[in-house]
Amino acid sequence: MNKTTFLFFILLAPALLWSQDAARYTVSFESNWSQEAHPHSSGSLPASAHWSRLVGVTHNSDVQFLSMGTLATPGIEDVAELGSNAAFFNEVDVAIAANTANQSLNGPDLDTPLGTMEITSIETTTEFPLITLVSMIAPSPDWMIAVNSISLVDSEGDWIEEIVLDLYPYDAGTDSGPDYTSPNMDTDPQDLISSLQGVSPFSSEPIGTLTISLETILSVDDNRAQQISLNPNPAIDIFRIEAPNSAITEVEIYSAIGQRVKHMRLTGVQEANVEISDLKSGIYLVRLTTAENKTLVRKLVKQ
Repeated sequence: MNKTTFLFFILLAPALLWSQDAARYTVSFESNWSQEAHPHSSGSLPASAHWSRLVGVTHNSDVQFLSMGTLATPGIEDVAELGSNAAFFNEVDVAIAANTANQSLNGPDLDTPLGTMEITSIETTTEFPLITLVSMIAPSPDWMIAVNSISLVDSEGDWIEEIVLDLYPYDAGTDSGPDYTSPNMDTDPQDLISSLQGVSPFSSEPIGTLTISLETILSVDDNRAQQISLNPNPAIDIFRIEAPNSAITEVEIYSAIGQRVKHMRLTGVQEANVEISDLKSGIYLVRLTTAENKTLVRKLVKQ
């Protein structure tokens, strides 16, 4: 999908993302990657053992970014081999444009084998109830941890309060190196994503634990939410928030990769101008919080 097509879709897509019930979650990964849990024949893990950024996406069931027993996408290959996230985020952008995903998740890295990586304030709606996450086991040929399409809602459609998962290492199937620091050995033809549980240099123990915790449930009345608008959209230097039946107390603008680039606190106003001349051209998410502590998000195109 080229840039022109992407922008055209965004302009035609429904602007309101969060008129449905929404929830805010925290994701925490606690590593169990150590010589004791996963003994290496050399007597120690690599001196540079670390984790790449924990990245992911919230989405619906119409899209899948990785799965055991399938071929890794170029984005997943780059994460697993290089700890590089650009291609993965490009795949997420395409899904956002197709209205099958609603946000990228760009979490922290961890420069030691043991420790914790955490992403807080992940907000999504019942329209996008699934979460996918991935991080590189580094250094390695193409090894990673990942979870695919974990549902944040139960069979009754209610938000799940806590999900705890033991994670095991995966092989992305794109490099055939047998050890952490093996030279590049491209797998041709590419293999399927497979488990490395109990496969050297890993033991059968989990390599970490992922905990997904509900922070709070958010919602905005549909009728009032539909009356809140951003004008003009696309915008060049300034856009105006118009909320005739709501009091806006906070405005946050996020880039396509989930980085907050602007933050404003307001005094419960129904109209406000927001200066964006300092932002680069592209797609942004504008998160609005009302006096009732309800949240909604709209897409904004910055020209």
